[in-house]
Amino acid sequence: MKNKLRLLILFCFLSIIKNNAQVHLSVYSEISIVTAGPGEELYEKFGHSAIRIKDPLLKLDLIYNYGIFDFNAPNFYSNFAQGKMYYLLARYDFKYFLASYKKDKRWLKQQVLNLNQTEKQQFFVYLENNALAENATYLYDPFFDNCASKLKDITQTILNEDVLLNSDKIENNKTLRGLMNQEIYWNTWGNFGINLIAGTILDEKRNQLSYTYLPDYLYKTFENGKIKNGEKLIDLVKREDVLLNFDETDNSSSAFHPFTVFTFLLLLVVFITYKDFKNNKRTKYLDFIIFFTTGLIGVIITYLWIFSSHKTAPNNFNILWAFLPNLFVAFLILKEKARKWLQKYILILLLFLMIIPILWILGVQIFPVAVMPLLVLFFIRYVFLYKYLLPSKK
Repeated sequence: MKNKLRLLILFCFLSIIKNNAQVHLSVYSEISIVTAGPGEELYEKFGHSAIRIKDPLLKLDLIYNYGIFDFNAPNFYSNFAQGKMYYLLARYDFKYFLASYKKDKRWLKQQVLNLNQTEKQQFFVYLENNALAENATYLYDPFFDNCASKLKDITQTILNEDVLLNSDKIENNKTLRGLMNQEIYWNTWGNFGINLIAGTILDEKRNQLSYTYLPDYLYKTFENGKIKNGEKLIDLVKREDVLLNFDETDNSSSAFHPFTVFTFLLLLVVFITYKDFKNNKRTKYLDFIIFFTTGLIGVIITYLWIFSSHKTAPNNFNILWAFLPNLFVAFLILKEKARKWLQKYILILLLFLMIIPILWILGVQIFPVAVMPLLVLFFIRYVFLYKYLLPSKK
């Protein structure tokens, strides 16, 4: 959703919240899980999930949307950097929700849940209470507590042991990173950025219920879910409806995707290094750029790892190539002196680069595929520097 739409939703949210403790849904009411297709923005690439409550007798048609945030909120970016991403549950008329996805040309489906009257009322009371101003804000996490996983948690909280969400039709032991890479095309800046700042926690094999941070897997989980009806198990979903039917857009083709850009940089550095080797000289400013850039990225990764609350940031072995001390060495490498210690330092960097494919093959951490040309670039330049800085060189 765009900022203007968010402000409209927030206005509606604040305007229509009222005490519905005494309202009882009719037998014609329906509780639905609504799933939306991916959008253009990075934060829309996973799609979206929300809960709809419709009661034609009461003229009620509401959406409960846990995906509301505001870029313009006080301290939004500083809170984001610290891992404190505050999202909001907004309750508003479903027609506004439908209109926004129709405008963005994103598909929309709903799964009407197979609930009895008591269970419907429990959902309604729970969501109404959660939508109150004092309860609506929550600490968002894109992989562990988001708009989709919230709906799984709410369903388990309300239905307890009466709902069975595990299914042998959904494979276990997948990683959150692997699932994310299926949703966001590997050769995009968004995919590269997420993989760059995320550590080994995303590479742990998990149970299928952990997949529900993705709306597609929440949809599959409910599609294959069961609910107790007396002594019997029946399907959790009574009916599936297509509300909007749009094709997903393909954003996989571009001349400026990271792999293309990094491959161009690799070829450029190979050419400069070859010329340096032939002329027995060193292009100092190229080395400064490499060391300064990798060091700066290392600062960001180290900050997220040590000082932020992001659950996915710790144990990030991208630090092996984005090495924080490079930021300081960048200024020293402009000089011709101090070759002995610098040569040993570069040998350490080469060893770090050789560790990366081992970690990758063993599955300790899966690195962004687009980084491969950069790793080759660093290796070639570091080997040249190591040989150039040999004590025998003058």
